[in-house]
Amino acid sequence: MASRALVACTGLALVVGCDSLPGRPRPEARPVRPSQVTDFATLYAQNCAGCHGGEGRPGAAVALADPVYLAFADDAALRLVTARGVPGTAMPAFARSQGGSLTDEQIEILVSGMRARWARPGALDGGTLPAYAAAPGDVGRGAQVYATRCAACHGPAGGGGEHGGSVVDGSYLGLVSDQALRTAVVVGRPALGMPDWRGDPPSRPMSADDVADVVAWMIARRPEFPGQPYPTPITTRGPHDG
Repeated sequence: MASRALVACTGLALVVGCDSLPGRPRPEARPVRPSQVTDFATLYAQNCAGCHGGEGRPGAAVALADPVYLAFADDAALRLVTARGVPGTAMPAFARSQGGSLTDEQIEILVSGMRARWARPGALDGGTLPAYAAAPGDVGRGAQVYATRCAACHGPAGGGGEHGGSVVDGSYLGLVSDQALRTAVVVGRPALGMPDWRGDPPSRPMSADDVADVVAWMIARRPEFPGQPYPTPITTRGPHDG
């Protein structure tokens, strides 16, 4: 009987103390499934920062850590773009229902986290923000708006200048949506020196029509089939060709 009791006690000790056995990872060191990550900083770093940058660090795409952008795009817009992406651009869909890797809860954590960390009530300083979405305006008027408001940085024809890159490059226009062009005009790229729709200094902001018109002007310069074709046909040579 004593030996049986000893065996039973030994087995119980092994079960209770198995978490502290040598080589066994502690609970906090065990890997977390991607779908179980609920920390905003981790989710943002893994899914957003590579393109959109972070605080004080610009990325290739519009900055999400920008109070003006967060005033421009409401939660519904942020949620929709994150979940479904933007077809035809480099912005993928992140929702699991769209083939992505994030749960609805994780997308909500990203949206609410951006708002909580980076939105600022006085970001507009009394300015009247153009609507998030609107139809493109008039191309002819857009040329005049461009010459007045944009050419000093982006060059007289939009091909780039001393203070800004090209806004008419076919590869660029083929990678961004109409909404992305509108967003860039309205919120600017402050980390790169590009002011928002209010200008620099913000004494004469662009009107809603100005924004729509200059966006139409850029859209009109998007090639029908973006990309650079080979200048001459490619011929396939065989192993014995000279």
